[in-house]
Amino acid sequence: MLIRILKGTGIALLSLGVLIAGVYGYMYHQVQSRMNEKYVVQAPVLNIRYDSAQLAYGERLAIVKGCRDCHGDDMGGKVFVDDPGLGLLIGKNLTKGKGGLPKDYSTEDWVLALKHGIRRDGKTLLFMPSYEFTHLSEEDMSAIIAYAQSLKPVDRELPDHNLKPLSYILASLDKLPLIVAEKIEHSTELIKQVKSEVSVDFGKYLSNSCTGCHRPNMKGGDPIAPGFPVVPDVTTSGNVGKWTEDQFVTVLRTGKTPEGKEIDPKNMPWPMTAAYTDTELKALYAYLKSI
Repeated sequence: MLIRILKGTGIALLSLGVLIAGVYGYMYHQVQSRMNEKYVVQAPVLNIRYDSAQLAYGERLAIVKGCRDCHGDDMGGKVFVDDPGLGLLIGKNLTKGKGGLPKDYSTEDWVLALKHGIRRDGKTLLFMPSYEFTHLSEEDMSAIIAYAQSLKPVDRELPDHNLKPLSYILASLDKLPLIVAEKIEHSTELIKQVKSEVSVDFGKYLSNSCTGCHRPNMKGGDPIAPGFPVVPDVTTSGNVGKWTEDQFVTVLRTGKTPEGKEIDPKNMPWPMTAAYTDTELKALYAYLKSI
């Protein structure tokens, strides 16, 4: 009897192992297929200026849009995730130093990356939040590109992404923003300019930088990745909705909430929002209060 039980248990475990391997194999190949899909798009032509005002504006945008969080303060790249489950995730070296972008990396290549989330070969970028940058105005996108093209070369060679099984599983279930080109409406045209003023419309425009975590409806939800906290609702129905305008501005400038909590910048990048102007923070507050 015991031998029969052990034999039956062994067969059951083997069958379960085969099933798990089959499911993972399907997920792996599905994600690989999506990663290798080629997109054919027409990148808009931008008029790039390189005057000092434009470069300074582009540098500030690179801060408030979170470019340095993944690519480093010098934009020379860094490892931003090294997790045994997810794998190794790299913020590329965006300069033209050793290990960086090729010497012939053009304005069109930059537009393909920011507006469409794809490489020059037409394949998707990985983890790059182009679904936020795709909504930038021509003015803002041009300023970021001008700043990026003016960066001093940084010699820093980094490894490629090294995805572990959990990344493939989460990407297959659409629980990890791995394949960014899928999240973009490629036919949408860039708007020329957005007026900087304390208004709901300007606040909504700025909120595109928040959608990666707080979702397009600003209601938050599940953690963006394993190990991260639940993302809070920042509309009037959440705790943030109880804050005054002054309290909201203070939190996004200092990382300290009215309740006395200090926000971990790894979870909510308030050093990024600290670079917003008063007009931008008040406009963002106005938009969130309208939801």
